[in-house]
Amino acid sequence: QLQLRESGGASVQAGGSLTLSCEISGDSLDYYAIAWFRQAPGKEREGLSCVSLIDDSIYYLDSIKARFTSSRDVAKNTVNLQMHGLKPEDTSTYYCAAALYWSDSWCKETPQRNDFGSWGQGTQVIVSS
Repeated sequence: QLQLRESGGASVQAGGSLTLSCEISGDSLDYYAIAWFRQAPGKEREGLSCVSLIDDSIYYLDSIKARFTSSRDVAKNTVNLQMHGLKPEDTSTYYCAAALYWSDSWCKETPQRNDFGSWGQGTQVIVSS
């Protein structure tokens, strides 16, 4: 079974930076893409970025692509999300999720919650103005 654990959430001032990390572990590391989502209170969970292990595609939601960068550390089995120029509207709980079946279309469009079968517990980011 795959386990995902997010870390790096914190409270920061607007304009600041944070790096979130998603550590992937388990007896069987069969996964094909890692996506980052966020969910603010009272709002839908929103797909932000996706890294495909099939063809190394990386996708970013348009509204964050100038400020957020996702990268994979193969040696540490982690996927990071670097966030710069944080805004109060970035305040959310951030989740990483793993795609558990093969597809050559991973990370070509906005990741959808229902496509990802394994999730972390989330890490909270609070951005104050």
